[in-house]
Amino acid sequence: MEILISLLITAISLLIIAQLPIGVEVDSFWKALVAAIVFGILNALVKPILIFLSIPLTILTLGLFLLIVNAIVFGLAAALVTGFRLRYGFWSALFGSICLSFINGILSNFVG
Repeated sequence: MEILISLLITAISLLIIAQLPIGVEVDSFWKALVAAIVFGILNALVKPILIFLSIPLTILTLGLFLLIVNAIVFGLAAALVTGFRLRYGFWSALFGSICLSFINGILSNFVG
């Protein structure tokens, strides 16, 4: 049940982000839900590998490279899901991943 709530929160967050002028576009709620599922799978499978491979850069940048890793995962999700697009490429992915973290945190606090 907790996973379903998390997926719904992420889908709603993606719809909210699509309304911001940062270049993230989502066609419908169902596309946002599919994107949330793909994003969750990528976070579980690909993100730990990217974090492990980027440990030297993460240490060198004092952890700021993790923002780039999040943007890469966000961009991969946009590339895999039709109806979920990034208008400005990497910059949309970077700002979208930052906004997704922020909005997910706020919505998760409201849900409990």
